[in-house]
Amino acid sequence: MTTTRQQAVVHYALRPGGVELREMPVPEIGDEDVLLQVGAVAVCGSDIHQAHNTHTWPVQVPVILGHEFAGTVAAIGKRVKVFREGDRVVSETAAEVCGECIPCRSGRYNLCPHRKGFGYGLHGAMTSYVRVPARCLHHIPDELPFHFAALAEPCAVAYHAMCVNSVIRPGDTVVIIGPGAIGLLCTRMAALSGAHPLIVAGKAVDADRLQTAIRLGATRTVNVDEEGLEEVVGGCDALGAELVCEASGAGKPLEVALRLARPDGQVAKVGWSPHGIPVEMNPLVQKNVRLQGSFSHTYAMWEKVIHMLAEGLLMPEEFVGLKTGLADWENAFESMHASRVIKSVLLPED
Repeated sequence: MTTTRQQAVVHYALRPGGVELREMPVPEIGDEDVLLQVGAVAVCGSDIHQAHNTHTWPVQVPVILGHEFAGTVAAIGKRVKVFREGDRVVSETAAEVCGECIPCRSGRYNLCPHRKGFGYGLHGAMTSYVRVPARCLHHIPDELPFHFAALAEPCAVAYHAMCVNSVIRPGDTVVIIGPGAIGLLCTRMAALSGAHPLIVAGKAVDADRLQTAIRLGATRTVNVDEEGLEEVVGGCDALGAELVCEASGAGKPLEVALRLARPDGQVAKVGWSPHGIPVEMNPLVQKNVRLQGSFSHTYAMWEKVIHMLAEGLLMPEEFVGLKTGLADWENAFESMHASRVIKSVLLPED
Protein backbone atom coordinates (compact mmCIF):
# COMPACT_ATOMS: atom_id res chain seq x y z
CA MET A 1 0.00 0.00 0.00
CA THR A 2 1.49 3.33 -1.06
CA THR A 3 -1.25 5.79 -0.08
CA THR A 4 -0.79 7.68 3.19
CA ARG A 5 -4.03 9.71 3.15
CA GLN A 6 -7.65 8.63 3.05
CA GLN A 7 -11.17 10.04 3.14
CA ALA A 8 -13.04 9.63 6.42
CA VAL A 9 -16.30 10.64 8.09
CA VAL A 10 -15.02 12.74 11.00
CA HIS A 11 -16.84 14.02 14.07
CA TYR A 12 -14.80 17.19 14.47
CA ALA A 13 -16.80 19.40 16.86
CA LEU A 14 -19.26 18.95 19.73
CA ARG A 15 -22.13 20.80 18.08
CA PRO A 16 -25.04 19.84 15.84
CA GLY A 17 -23.74 19.11 12.37
CA GLY A 18 -20.14 18.79 13.54
CA VAL A 19 -19.44 15.90 11.15
CA GLU A 20 -17.94 16.05 7.67
CA LEU A 21 -15.91 14.09 5.13
CA ARG A 22 -12.24 14.93 5.67
CA GLU A 23 -8.85 13.74 4.51
CA MET A 24 -7.08 11.85 7.29
CA PRO A 25 -3.80 9.93 7.55
CA VAL A 26 -3.73 6.17 7.13
CA PRO A 27 -2.88 4.98 10.66
CA GLU A 28 0.34 3.34 11.70
CA ILE A 29 0.02 0.07 13.62
CA GLY A 30 1.76 -1.32 16.68
CA ASP A 31 3.21 -4.77 17.29
CA GLU A 32 -0.13 -6.23 18.46
CA ASP A 33 -2.34 -4.46 15.91
CA VAL A 34 -3.56 -5.09 12.41
CA LEU A 35 -4.25 -2.58 9.68
CA LEU A 36 -7.73 -3.44 8.48
CA GLN A 37 -8.98 -2.53 5.03
CA VAL A 38 -12.62 -1.74 5.68
CA GLY A 39 -15.04 -3.74 3.56
CA ALA A 40 -18.21 -2.38 5.14
CA VAL A 41 -19.17 -0.21 8.12
CA ALA A 42 -22.75 0.02 9.33
CA VAL A 43 -24.24 3.24 10.63
CA CYS A 44 -25.37 3.04 14.27
CA GLY A 45 -27.92 5.23 15.98
CA SER A 46 -25.08 6.47 18.17
CA ASP A 47 -23.29 7.81 15.08
CA ILE A 48 -26.42 9.79 14.24
CA HIS A 49 -26.71 11.05 17.83
CA GLN A 50 -23.12 12.28 17.64
CA ALA A 51 -23.82 14.03 14.33
CA HIS A 52 -26.78 15.82 15.96
CA ASN A 53 -24.87 16.42 19.22
CA THR A 54 -27.59 14.59 21.19
CA HIS A 55 -25.29 11.88 22.58
CA THR A 56 -24.96 11.29 26.32
CA TRP A 57 -21.45 9.79 26.37
CA PRO A 58 -18.05 11.52 26.20
CA VAL A 59 -16.58 11.95 22.73
CA GLN A 60 -12.94 12.78 22.00
CA VAL A 61 -13.08 15.01 18.93
CA PRO A 62 -11.85 14.98 16.26
CA VAL A 63 -12.58 11.29 15.78
CA ILE A 64 -13.46 9.12 12.80
CA LEU A 65 -16.90 7.61 13.29
CA GLY A 66 -17.86 3.96 12.86
CA HIS A 67 -17.75 0.98 15.20
CA GLU A 68 -19.77 -1.67 13.31
CA PHE A 69 -17.33 -2.92 10.70
CA ALA A 70 -15.76 -5.82 8.84
CA GLY A 71 -12.97 -6.08 6.33
CA THR A 72 -9.71 -7.66 5.22
CA VAL A 73 -6.41 -7.71 7.11
CA ALA A 74 -3.99 -5.55 5.10
CA ALA A 75 -0.96 -5.68 7.42
CA ILE A 76 -0.09 -7.22 10.79
CA GLY A 77 2.10 -6.22 13.71
CA LYS A 78 5.11 -8.43 14.44
CA ARG A 79 3.54 -10.00 17.56
CA VAL A 80 0.26 -10.92 15.85
CA LYS A 81 0.03 -14.69 15.48
CA VAL A 82 -3.61 -15.64 14.86
CA PHE A 83 -4.28 -13.44 11.82
CA ARG A 84 -2.61 -13.13 8.43
CA GLU A 85 -2.81 -10.65 5.58
CA GLY A 86 -5.89 -11.38 3.50
CA ASP A 87 -7.98 -12.79 6.37
CA ARG A 88 -11.64 -11.76 6.37
CA VAL A 89 -12.56 -10.49 9.82
CA VAL A 90 -15.03 -8.53 11.89
CA SER A 91 -14.02 -6.35 14.83
CA GLU A 92 -15.35 -5.87 18.34
CA THR A 93 -15.74 -2.33 19.65
CA ALA A 94 -13.60 -2.28 22.82
CA ALA A 95 -10.65 -0.62 21.10
CA GLU A 96 -8.84 0.08 24.36
CA VAL A 97 -9.14 -1.64 27.75
CA CYS A 98 -6.74 -1.72 30.68
CA GLY A 99 -6.43 -5.51 30.91
CA GLU A 100 -5.72 -5.26 34.66
CA CYS A 101 -9.03 -4.49 36.39
CA ILE A 102 -11.36 -7.17 37.77
CA PRO A 103 -13.82 -6.93 34.82
CA CYS A 104 -10.95 -7.34 32.33
CA ARG A 105 -9.37 -10.22 34.23
CA SER A 106 -12.73 -12.00 34.52
CA GLY A 107 -13.54 -11.68 30.81
CA ARG A 108 -15.96 -8.78 31.25
CA TYR A 109 -13.73 -6.27 29.49
CA ASN A 110 -16.84 -4.56 28.11
CA LEU A 111 -17.22 -3.13 31.64
CA CYS A 112 -13.63 -1.94 32.01
CA PRO A 113 -13.74 1.55 33.58
CA HIS A 114 -10.95 2.62 31.22
CA ARG A 115 -12.66 1.25 28.09
CA LYS A 116 -12.57 3.38 24.96
CA GLY A 117 -14.52 2.41 21.88
CA PHE A 118 -14.06 3.01 18.18
CA GLY A 119 -15.85 6.08 16.90
CA TYR A 120 -15.92 8.13 20.09
CA GLY A 121 -12.73 7.39 22.06
CA LEU A 122 -10.46 6.24 19.23
CA HIS A 123 -10.66 6.52 15.45
CA GLY A 124 -13.30 4.26 13.92
CA ALA A 125 -13.93 2.66 10.57
CA MET A 126 -15.83 5.13 8.38
CA THR A 127 -12.76 5.28 6.19
CA SER A 128 -10.63 2.91 4.10
CA TYR A 129 -8.09 1.71 6.69
CA VAL A 130 -8.39 1.46 10.47
CA ARG A 131 -5.95 0.34 13.15
CA VAL A 132 -7.41 -2.51 15.21
CA PRO A 133 -5.89 -4.42 18.14
CA ALA A 134 -5.72 -8.05 17.03
CA ARG A 135 -7.54 -9.14 20.23
CA CYS A 136 -10.68 -7.42 18.86
CA LEU A 137 -10.88 -9.53 15.70
CA HIS A 138 -12.88 -12.61 14.74
CA HIS A 139 -12.55 -14.60 11.54
CA ILE A 140 -15.66 -14.73 9.37
CA PRO A 141 -16.54 -17.34 6.75
CA ASP A 142 -16.12 -16.57 3.07
CA GLU A 143 -19.86 -16.90 2.44
CA LEU A 144 -20.73 -14.07 4.85
CA PRO A 145 -20.73 -10.75 2.92
CA PHE A 146 -19.07 -7.80 4.61
CA HIS A 147 -22.30 -5.76 4.58
CA PHE A 148 -23.98 -8.46 6.69
CA ALA A 149 -20.90 -9.16 8.83
CA ALA A 150 -20.91 -5.48 9.84
CA LEU A 151 -24.15 -6.20 11.72
CA ALA A 152 -22.34 -8.53 14.13
CA GLU A 153 -21.88 -5.73 16.66
CA PRO A 154 -25.57 -4.78 17.12
CA CYS A 155 -26.42 -8.50 16.96
CA ALA A 156 -24.03 -9.07 19.86
CA VAL A 157 -25.67 -6.21 21.78
CA ALA A 158 -29.06 -7.88 21.32
CA TYR A 159 -27.71 -11.34 22.18
CA HIS A 160 -26.21 -9.97 25.40
CA ALA A 161 -29.47 -8.24 26.38
CA MET A 162 -31.86 -11.10 25.59
CA CYS A 163 -29.84 -14.31 25.87
CA VAL A 164 -27.27 -13.53 28.59
CA ASN A 165 -28.62 -10.77 30.84
CA SER A 166 -32.23 -11.97 30.52
CA VAL A 167 -33.96 -15.33 30.86
CA ILE A 168 -36.49 -16.35 28.19
CA ARG A 169 -38.17 -19.74 28.32
CA PRO A 170 -40.35 -21.12 25.52
CA GLY A 171 -43.87 -19.78 26.01
CA ASP A 172 -42.82 -16.69 27.96
CA THR A 173 -44.65 -13.45 27.27
CA VAL A 174 -42.05 -10.96 26.05
CA VAL A 175 -42.57 -7.30 25.13
CA ILE A 176 -40.09 -5.20 23.13
CA ILE A 177 -40.56 -1.42 23.37
CA GLY A 178 -38.97 0.41 20.43
CA PRO A 179 -38.59 -1.13 16.94
CA GLY A 180 -35.26 0.45 16.09
CA ALA A 181 -32.39 -1.72 14.90
CA ILE A 182 -31.53 -2.95 18.40
CA GLY A 183 -35.18 -3.48 19.32
CA LEU A 184 -35.76 -5.52 16.17
CA LEU A 185 -32.62 -7.58 16.76
CA CYS A 186 -33.82 -8.18 20.32
CA THR A 187 -37.11 -9.29 18.78
CA ARG A 188 -35.30 -11.85 16.67
CA MET A 189 -33.29 -13.12 19.63
CA ALA A 190 -36.48 -13.45 21.68
CA ALA A 191 -38.21 -15.32 18.86
CA LEU A 192 -35.29 -17.74 18.54
CA SER A 193 -35.43 -18.24 22.32
CA GLY A 194 -39.07 -19.32 22.16
CA ALA A 195 -40.93 -16.21 23.35
CA HIS A 196 -44.67 -16.55 22.70
CA PRO A 197 -46.52 -14.26 22.70
CA LEU A 198 -43.89 -11.81 21.50
CA ILE A 199 -45.21 -8.24 21.36
CA VAL A 200 -43.36 -5.34 19.73
CA ALA A 201 -44.51 -1.76 20.40
CA GLY A 202 -43.80 1.38 18.38
CA LYS A 203 -45.45 4.53 17.11
CA ALA A 204 -47.33 5.32 13.91
CA VAL A 205 -44.10 6.42 12.24
CA ASP A 206 -42.76 2.90 12.86
CA ALA A 207 -45.40 1.15 10.74
CA ASP A 208 -42.89 -0.41 8.33
CA ARG A 209 -40.63 -1.52 11.16
CA LEU A 210 -43.54 -3.12 12.97
CA GLN A 211 -44.21 -5.15 9.83
CA THR A 212 -40.56 -6.16 9.86
CA ALA A 213 -41.02 -7.27 13.48
CA ILE A 214 -43.70 -9.72 12.35
CA ARG A 215 -41.34 -11.22 9.78
CA LEU A 216 -38.68 -11.52 12.50
CA GLY A 217 -41.01 -13.57 14.70
CA ALA A 218 -43.23 -11.16 16.64
CA THR A 219 -46.72 -12.54 17.19
CA ARG A 220 -48.31 -9.13 17.76
CA THR A 221 -47.39 -5.50 17.19
CA VAL A 222 -48.84 -2.42 18.86
CA ASN A 223 -49.00 1.10 17.46
CA VAL A 224 -49.12 3.00 20.74
CA ASP A 225 -50.58 6.05 18.96
CA GLU A 226 -53.73 4.01 18.33
CA GLU A 227 -53.80 1.22 20.93
CA GLY A 228 -53.13 0.86 24.63
CA LEU A 229 -50.05 -1.29 25.13
CA GLU A 230 -51.01 -2.23 28.68
CA GLU A 231 -54.43 -3.43 27.53
CA VAL A 232 -52.89 -5.55 24.76
CA VAL A 233 -50.35 -7.15 27.10
CA GLY A 234 -53.03 -7.73 29.74
CA GLY A 235 -55.19 -9.43 27.14
CA CYS A 236 -52.36 -11.85 26.39
CA ASP A 237 -51.38 -12.48 30.01
CA ALA A 238 -53.33 -11.06 32.93
CA LEU A 239 -50.26 -11.09 35.18
CA GLY A 240 -48.11 -9.20 32.67
CA ALA A 241 -44.94 -10.06 30.78
CA GLU A 242 -42.14 -12.29 32.02
CA LEU A 243 -39.72 -9.95 30.25
CA VAL A 244 -40.00 -6.39 28.96
CA CYS A 245 -37.11 -5.03 26.90
CA GLU A 246 -36.87 -1.23 26.77
CA ALA A 247 -34.99 -0.51 23.54
CA SER A 248 -36.48 2.85 22.57
CA GLY A 249 -33.81 5.11 24.04
CA ALA A 250 -36.53 7.40 25.40
CA GLY A 251 -37.16 7.97 29.10
CA LYS A 252 -40.88 7.39 29.67
CA PRO A 253 -40.98 3.82 28.24
CA LEU A 254 -38.94 2.54 31.21
CA GLU A 255 -41.83 3.52 33.46
CA VAL A 256 -44.21 1.73 31.10
CA ALA A 257 -41.96 -1.34 31.11
CA LEU A 258 -42.07 -1.53 34.92
CA ARG A 259 -45.87 -1.45 34.80
CA LEU A 260 -45.99 -4.17 32.11
CA ALA A 261 -43.74 -6.62 33.94
CA ARG A 262 -45.47 -9.31 35.97
CA PRO A 263 -44.66 -9.94 39.66
CA ASP A 264 -41.16 -11.43 39.79
CA GLY A 265 -40.68 -10.42 36.15
CA GLN A 266 -37.73 -8.84 34.39
CA VAL A 267 -37.10 -5.52 32.68
CA ALA A 268 -34.03 -5.26 30.43
CA LYS A 269 -32.92 -1.78 29.46
CA VAL A 270 -30.68 -1.65 26.41
CA GLY A 271 -31.56 1.77 24.97
CA TRP A 272 -29.61 4.89 26.01
CA SER A 273 -31.87 7.63 27.41
CA PRO A 274 -31.54 11.39 27.78
CA HIS A 275 -30.24 12.69 31.09
CA GLY A 276 -32.60 13.60 33.91
CA ILE A 277 -35.76 11.69 32.94
CA PRO A 278 -38.00 11.15 36.03
CA VAL A 279 -39.32 7.57 36.34
CA GLU A 280 -41.87 6.15 38.79
CA MET A 281 -39.90 3.30 40.37
CA ASN A 282 -42.36 1.95 42.95
CA PRO A 283 -43.55 -0.94 40.72
CA LEU A 284 -39.96 -2.21 40.80
CA VAL A 285 -40.30 -2.72 44.55
CA GLN A 286 -43.98 -3.61 44.73
CA LYS A 287 -43.72 -6.42 42.16
CA ASN A 288 -40.19 -7.59 43.03
CA VAL A 289 -39.12 -6.88 39.45
CA ARG A 290 -35.52 -7.36 38.35
CA LEU A 291 -34.27 -4.33 36.39
CA GLN A 292 -31.22 -5.21 34.31
CA GLY A 293 -29.07 -2.88 32.26
CA SER A 294 -27.20 -4.35 29.32
CA PHE A 295 -24.08 -2.90 27.74
CA SER A 296 -21.88 -4.05 24.91
CA HIS A 297 -20.68 -7.68 24.62
CA THR A 298 -17.78 -10.11 25.05
CA TYR A 299 -15.82 -12.56 22.90
CA ALA A 300 -18.06 -15.63 23.20
CA MET A 301 -21.14 -13.63 22.21
CA TRP A 302 -19.44 -12.55 19.00
CA GLU A 303 -18.63 -16.14 18.08
CA LYS A 304 -22.30 -17.04 18.55
CA VAL A 305 -23.69 -14.21 16.43
CA ILE A 306 -21.13 -14.68 13.63
CA HIS A 307 -22.32 -18.28 13.34
CA MET A 308 -25.96 -17.18 13.45
CA LEU A 309 -25.39 -14.52 10.79
CA ALA A 310 -23.58 -16.95 8.51
CA GLU A 311 -26.44 -19.45 8.86
CA GLY A 312 -29.08 -16.81 8.13
CA LEU A 313 -30.74 -17.24 11.53
CA LEU A 314 -30.65 -13.50 12.26
CA MET A 315 -32.18 -12.54 8.88
CA PRO A 316 -29.71 -9.70 8.14
CA GLU A 317 -31.42 -9.01 4.80
CA GLU A 318 -34.34 -7.54 6.77
CA PHE A 319 -32.09 -4.86 8.24
CA VAL A 320 -29.80 -3.53 5.51
CA GLY A 321 -31.86 -1.06 3.50
CA LEU A 322 -29.09 1.05 1.96
CA LYS A 323 -25.56 0.31 0.79
CA THR A 324 -23.57 3.28 -0.45
CA GLY A 325 -20.12 4.88 -0.55
CA LEU A 326 -18.42 7.14 2.00
CA ALA A 327 -19.13 10.26 -0.04
CA ASP A 328 -22.86 9.55 0.42
CA TRP A 329 -22.61 9.38 4.21
CA GLU A 330 -25.11 12.20 4.80
CA ASN A 331 -27.79 10.35 2.88
CA ALA A 332 -26.94 7.18 4.79
CA PHE A 333 -27.33 8.96 8.13
CA GLU A 334 -30.51 10.79 7.14
CA SER A 335 -32.12 7.65 5.69
CA MET A 336 -31.85 6.05 9.12
CA HIS A 337 -32.77 9.19 11.04
CA ALA A 338 -35.93 9.57 8.94
CA SER A 339 -36.75 5.85 9.35
CA ARG A 340 -36.55 5.20 5.61
CA VAL A 341 -34.25 2.25 6.34
CA ILE A 342 -33.39 0.25 9.45
CA LYS A 343 -29.65 0.13 8.74
CA SER A 344 -27.42 1.95 6.29
CA VAL A 345 -24.06 0.42 5.40
CA LEU A 346 -21.13 2.39 4.00
CA LEU A 347 -18.80 0.65 1.55
CA PRO A 348 -15.53 2.64 1.54
CA GLU A 349 -14.34 1.26 -1.79
CA ASP A 350 -17.54 2.27 -3.66
